Amino acid sequence: MTDPTTLGFLGLLVLLILIALRMPIGYAMILVGGVGITLLNGPALMLNQLKTLAYGQFSVYDLSVIPMFVLMGALATKAGFSQQLFRFTNAWLGWMRGGTAMAGIAACAGFGAVSGSSLATASTMGKVALPELRRYRYSGALATGSLAAGGVLGILIPPSVVLIIYAIIVEANIVTMFMAAFIPGILAVIFFLLTIAIYVLIVPEAGPAGGSKDRAEFLSATLGVIPVLVIFGLVLGGIYGGLYNPTPAAAVGVFLVWLFGTAQRRLSFGAIRESLMETASTTGMIFLILLGAELMKIYMSRIGLPQAAASWIGTSGLEPMTVLILLLLALILLGCLMDSLSMILLVIPFFWPVLVELNGGLYQGAEGSGFGMSTNELKIWFGILALIVVELGLITPPVGMNVFVISALSKDTPMMETFKGVMPFFAAEIIRVVLILVFPAIVLWLPRYLAG
Repeated sequence: MTDPTTLGFLGLLVLLILIALRMPIGYAMILVGGVGITLLNGPALMLNQLKTLAYGQFSVYDLSVIPMFVLMGALATKAGFSQQLFRFTNAWLGWMRGGTAMAGIAACAGFGAVSGSSLATASTMGKVALPELRRYRYSGALATGSLAAGGVLGILIPPSVVLIIYAIIVEANIVTMFMAAFIPGILAVIFFLLTIAIYVLIVPEAGPAGGSKDRAEFLSATLGVIPVLVIFGLVLGGIYGGLYNPTPAAAVGVFLVWLFGTAQRRLSFGAIRESLMETASTTGMIFLILLGAELMKIYMSRIGLPQAAASWIGTSGLEPMTVLILLLLALILLGCLMDSLSMILLVIPFFWPVLVELNGGLYQGAEGSGFGMSTNELKIWFGILALIVVELGLITPPVGMNVFVISALSKDTPMMETFKGVMPFFAAEIIRVVLILVFPAIVLWLPRYLAG
């Protein structure tokens, strides 16, 4: 009989082959997990799982936040909030050298806080900012590279759907994860702005200064962003302030986006209908991947692959920090091949038991021998690190998905130019990862402060 560990690796290999053959990852995981469970324990167990698993998965209250935040992002896109954000940031930053690219980064951060999706942020802000960057004759590398990199901010700056999914997988508190992501998210924006400043200092012709705005235009741009600031403040402020948990916060956000969009006559009945259809499609895709991931988790647990991996690494003699760095490198490589949500659902159930084992086992509260923190804090720290390196996968050659999105919008810029343009931002992200590895308090200080 084939060794269970070998069966597990064969299952993962088949899964990767199916993904490479362009099978949707949700179907691929359902197929591999379902066939694996059937081969191990017979069709009766598999049929019994299908009878109860879907309802057990999708009736979890925490998951109700996903369609609400997806709908909020869809409505915000249709309501033109991306244009308002870019007008505002460009009015404040566009006058300086490289300022229009900086405005694109700042607008990406703002829109990411509303939409929670990296690909949506890159696509939407690309359509808004690229014409302005072309108008001021920015180099193709800086224009497309900055927007591709800016798009990755949507995955970490709260509210983030991927962050919510991670919290559900490792049973972390969603609000705590939002708190932990705040400072690293702000740090990313600062690093990206500094990257552009250094870039145009070295290559001045890459980012010419834009024209200054007159008082009327400046005032109009500033007033136009008020709805976004109100929504951001009431949604995240309410969560951080303990007024409501993420699901009611998302509902408040949806209502406010609808209210402002309708009041400004930007949300027609057709736009609302399209947003609802987009939300249904995206949520269905996410839930299908969740079902497939659960089947894969059951299959791998029954053959003991996560436990075997944790045991092997625990006896390998490798330092915990070395193992963590290797896991993060693996996430960067996988990020070149699949989208962030699929990757988190696929690999976190394998990586997390390894880190728990290295940290001294499952316990609460006390400091462990591995990373010097409790399991709860390890969940938070590793989650932020994982999402940052997943971001890196979105701009890493040769298959950075954000680069493909921006290249599709800027057909006159060769893709190699875009990849060249994202490399300085890639370096900035590596610096951020190193800082968080060396100083975990960057992630943990705010949750500790607000909890104490």
